[in-house]
Amino acid sequence: MKFHEMKIEQVEKALETDFSSGLLQEEVEKRIKQHGLNELDEGEKQSALLLFFSQFKDFMVLVLLAATLISGLLGEYIDAIAIIAIVIINGCLGFYQERRAEKSLQALKELSAPYVSVMREGKWLKIPSKEIVIGDILKFTSGDRIGADVRVVESKSLEIEESALTGESVPVSKHIDCLTNPNPGIGDMENIAFMGTMITRGSGVGVVIATGMKTAMGQIADLLQNAESQDTPLQRRLEQLGKILITVALLLTVLVVVVGVLRGHEIYEMFLAGVSLAVAAIPEGLPAIVTVALSLGVQKMIKKNAIVRKLPAVETLGCASVICSDKTGTMTQNKMTVTHLWSGGQTWTVDGVGYQPQGNFYRNKEKVNPKDEKTLQQMLLFGMLCNHSDLVMKDEDFILDGDPTEGALLVSAMKAGFDRKTLLKEFTIINEFPFDSARKMMSIHVKDKQGRHFIVTKGAPDVILGISESILWDERTQFLNKQTKIKVQDAIDGLAARALRTIAVAFKPIPANTIILSEHEAEKKLTLIGVQGMIDPPRPEVKDAVKECKDAGIKTVMITGDHVITAKAIAAQLGILTSKSKVLDGKALANMSVEELEDVVNDVAVFARVSPEHKLKIVKALQNRGHIVAMTGDGVNDAPAIKAADIGVAMGITGTDVAKEASSLILLDDNFATIKAAITEGRNIYENIRKFVRYLLASNVGEILVMLFAMLLALPLPLVPIQILWVNLVTDGLPAMALGLDRPEEDVMKRRPRSPNEGVFSRGLGWKVVSRGFLIGVVTLLAFMIVYHNDTSQLAYAQTVAFATLVMAQLIHVFDCRSEKSVLSRNPFGNQYLVWAVLSSLALMFVVIYYPPLQPVFHTLPIAAKDWLLIGGLSSIPTFLLAGSFLLRKTK
Repeated sequence: MKFHEMKIEQVEKALETDFSSGLLQEEVEKRIKQHGLNELDEGEKQSALLLFFSQFKDFMVLVLLAATLISGLLGEYIDAIAIIAIVIINGCLGFYQERRAEKSLQALKELSAPYVSVMREGKWLKIPSKEIVIGDILKFTSGDRIGADVRVVESKSLEIEESALTGESVPVSKHIDCLTNPNPGIGDMENIAFMGTMITRGSGVGVVIATGMKTAMGQIADLLQNAESQDTPLQRRLEQLGKILITVALLLTVLVVVVGVLRGHEIYEMFLAGVSLAVAAIPEGLPAIVTVALSLGVQKMIKKNAIVRKLPAVETLGCASVICSDKTGTMTQNKMTVTHLWSGGQTWTVDGVGYQPQGNFYRNKEKVNPKDEKTLQQMLLFGMLCNHSDLVMKDEDFILDGDPTEGALLVSAMKAGFDRKTLLKEFTIINEFPFDSARKMMSIHVKDKQGRHFIVTKGAPDVILGISESILWDERTQFLNKQTKIKVQDAIDGLAARALRTIAVAFKPIPANTIILSEHEAEKKLTLIGVQGMIDPPRPEVKDAVKECKDAGIKTVMITGDHVITAKAIAAQLGILTSKSKVLDGKALANMSVEELEDVVNDVAVFARVSPEHKLKIVKALQNRGHIVAMTGDGVNDAPAIKAADIGVAMGITGTDVAKEASSLILLDDNFATIKAAITEGRNIYENIRKFVRYLLASNVGEILVMLFAMLLALPLPLVPIQILWVNLVTDGLPAMALGLDRPEEDVMKRRPRSPNEGVFSRGLGWKVVSRGFLIGVVTLLAFMIVYHNDTSQLAYAQTVAFATLVMAQLIHVFDCRSEKSVLSRNPFGNQYLVWAVLSSLALMFVVIYYPPLQPVFHTLPIAAKDWLLIGGLSSIPTFLLAGSFLLRKTK
């Protein structure tokens, strides 16, 4: 039998403790030796030095280091320094991110209470929480944090806020009775208080049943340690791309050198040319450009209320196929709001946003003035009087100070024009009987200005219905007979069916100067006024965001610790739950393996009443089905799943430090719609990365092929090594960087998500690289051959023409890279950064051709005006020849 199923006497016996005096010090020391200190393990730590050096074992990094060595041997020290700087910056970023990840466990440890009140040898002592042992008797009151998992043995209006564990912000009432459900979820364990949770009301005493890693918080720490972070799709694709490029580039370079030597060129000359080609062919600037593109995406995301903690996370969101989102605060406003009111057979609805005290009342969809509705006014007035909450202004917004349920009653009354301060001048509160989880109600004794006395009560409708003998019906008080009780119960059930939390309001007049000594005396023979129904409503913008995600082929899944009825109602309103969707609760999940869940997970839209283990299981099942999973959350309970997901998203306002440290992205406004904006940005960033990969590779293929074709045709070298390196450094760099700033194409959120297995050269990119690269190489060689055959004595001049043709062909081709379709499908001036980058590269080309001091360095000669016509015509062919074929296909 588990502790939540036991009676208090059975718990005492099972734990071999004494509720009246606590444990003896000798027994405490024995139990510490047996179970260890009440601390969360941090697991094995890797030394900072090893962690730093581990950042440099990546394949692409090793290639960059090899390129550095080659650049140094060529005397290209600036190139070498730039590459080394890139490698070190990337290594430092990776080191920083992994060190930050370690802090998630430290943040988890800080949630445990530093000191607790414990009974030892008949005395109450204040001790560090790490010294708590199983069987200790703890005392706690409002504002305290629970130091271990305890079975509650004494409760005085005890309410505990467990959002860190369950994700639900409404405090849970705790009692001492045993539970009949053998396998309740954490949110249903109403006689257990958990480590790290906060007491919001009342006080209690409990006996420790679990410490350290055996607590619910400890189990989350264990999941967090063992949850594996996923490589992002971008990281996987770049590694794949790097291996392909190195292999192809080295093979082609060796081929050029071997053919050149066989054709009679000097070995040293061909070695220098080969090494220059290798440096040019390997896009060592690619990681830097990717980093810059992602960094710019990060800046855009900050403007859209999202902070990116890990750069590749932006791109990963762009290929997410499933978003697993918490309900409370992310899809909903995390502000309990009264939406329906019932009294005497009539139902009113009220609108408004959050805690803003403005809203309209409606009856049968027709707007009404609440001042004309006497019964409604009385229910709202008494709901505000029997209340401890308050609204305060902060940063031009209303913030609730108090219990969320009471806050909802307060705001509904304010929408009708009531003001609590004014009300307290008209009514004097003589006595109060606080809310108690056993009674499930709260009452006050008040006197109005006319000297009339009343008892006002609010609480659970079924309880108040049971102690009421009359009801307000048609603005008159009438006896509450059996038939009327059935009607009231039907109304309550109707509100509950809408997933509304219901609070009943009742009163009774009492003679002046009556002294009410107990709640039992006050809370009987009441007159029921009505019932207010409240819910944490959906954010207005989320429904559209969910629809846009659906149009983009992204499934939204709600994962919540809330009850099934509430989860289904909100999910249906937001368009997440359809007639074909399934709903799974924690009990069903607990009985399923990951493999069994995989079989049905694609059909499930809502997971309700889930535990941290369930969330991790859901993420794993979706990943095993090939999905790229974005997991959002704010509580400690979300952290393991956030870390295990392809991208973890934490809430910036309500999120715990644990969730934030485990995440890749933090939403500053806790809004699901911000995730949609991030997906748009992520998709665009990936498309921009594809654009500059296409540009860089086509350019590099052209450079290699022009040399290879020249060797095969037994021609002199069309380009000297310094010219190849110049093209690689200037022409490839600036325009490629500018492509990373390109705006998204119109249909970016109309496409289905990319498959996580999609190759770098998918969707025709490989053909575009090869075809454009081939044409760039051919036209460059043609320009060289035409000029060289006109005058074979002017080899340097022919090489200069070839150099200019290569540069021009690449700079024209960069505009073709802006679209998957054709250079003619987008405005060439739509990216101002690209226009300026191209103009800068052109200016630099003219400088090395026409500036006399640089001509000997770059082996260039001034080009005659007539040859620029040749250069312009040939360099346009690779882009516009294929653009013409696109137009022909489109016309057909």
